[in-house]
Amino acid sequence: MLRSHRAAVRAVSNSPSSAAQSTSWRGGRPAPLRSARSIIKGFVLMVSIVASHAFAQDAGPAPADGVYDMLVGTYTGGKSEGLYVYRFDTKTGEPTRVSVAQTVNPSYLVVSRDRRFVYAVNELPGDNGPATQRGGISAFRFDAASGQLTFLNKVSSDGNDPCYLSVSPDGKYLLTANYSVAADPGGSFAVFPLQADGQVGASVLTVHHEGGGPVKGRQDNSHVHSTVFSPDGHYLFAQDLGADKLYSYRYTPDGSRGLFGPTDWRYTQEKAGTGPRHLVFGADGKHAYLTSELAATVSTFNYADGKLAQVQTISLTEPGFKGAVGAAAIHLSPDGRFLYATNRGDANEIVIFSVDPANGHLKRIGHQPSLGKSPREFAIDPTGNWLIVGNQNSDTVVVFKRDQQSGLLEANPKQFELGSPVDFKLVSPS
Repeated sequence: MLRSHRAAVRAVSNSPSSAAQSTSWRGGRPAPLRSARSIIKGFVLMVSIVASHAFAQDAGPAPADGVYDMLVGTYTGGKSEGLYVYRFDTKTGEPTRVSVAQTVNPSYLVVSRDRRFVYAVNELPGDNGPATQRGGISAFRFDAASGQLTFLNKVSSDGNDPCYLSVSPDGKYLLTANYSVAADPGGSFAVFPLQADGQVGASVLTVHHEGGGPVKGRQDNSHVHSTVFSPDGHYLFAQDLGADKLYSYRYTPDGSRGLFGPTDWRYTQEKAGTGPRHLVFGADGKHAYLTSELAATVSTFNYADGKLAQVQTISLTEPGFKGAVGAAAIHLSPDGRFLYATNRGDANEIVIFSVDPANGHLKRIGHQPSLGKSPREFAIDPTGNWLIVGNQNSDTVVVFKRDQQSGLLEANPKQFELGSPVDFKLVSPS
């Protein structure tokens, strides 16, 4: 759904030994917490970090028959029951439904690094729900061989409208971005320990952002839309659509500087009213790409040691386009040669860019209608042969054949019906 929507940072963390040292970041200056109710029960785990790429999820070893499990997250207010599993044949592009796990609004998914567990947001309360209601995070055991999901547990997301999930590079923590339609509690991200049995523990840290932007109804308060780790695993970037900022935090799992702490530079400022949404890193770890929802643009950044330097911004629409827009998902092809982004509103298309291997810059090379309404998330299968997109507002999933040499998508795809499809993750059953 296109959701209607304070820029200092307000962070709350707590362990039994450090409650008195909890601080609130505002405008880059530490200040005491205003009340005891701001303190969240939790603890800081001592873990060692294992460097890993943050730009893509490992689908696992290539199955001999080319058939992967495809997990599909949805909104459940209409025709959908929850979280679906399909078999996806990468040789033919044909999906076959296997199972469904009933859960409310699993609009974004992430799979554990060992592919044994699946985590889904429960995106609540939404545009019309009570602001006092918190969203949720649900954990499932996943048997990839059979394609079956088993519910494990559910915890509060410690915020409203959770819309994104990521796993820390060491696999110890799950993070969610709480978009929060309501100004109170406002946008935040929360950190949850992952247990050995796959269950999610209660949050050990919640970071609230404050501030807003000039677009009335969409930037009246903070809206954290994604949480992305840097390729070196030392930094976290939280994209705030409401505040027009990419907040940056150091990740120090040994607890020497707190689990997550703001960097000295705090954030990368985006142009007012653009609404940064999703960030993805290039395969070389030296470049990053950002969709800005309200402006319908893709920006290129040079990346080094936790800092992003913007070098390019390209519109998703052709010159003269007058309709509504809404940039959403962004992903690179498996070989890193092409980048794709979805644009909703009246555009309803997938925009295709080539990536210059010398400097990471983008060149727009094509537009492909999504053949439905509101293409939100999408996935490119591990072979690179197919691009799968969910048209949220027309209840269809469209499977485009992808030309790996040109990066373009064939105009006559396969498609099937599914209620309010949003997110896709592919996992090897091997």
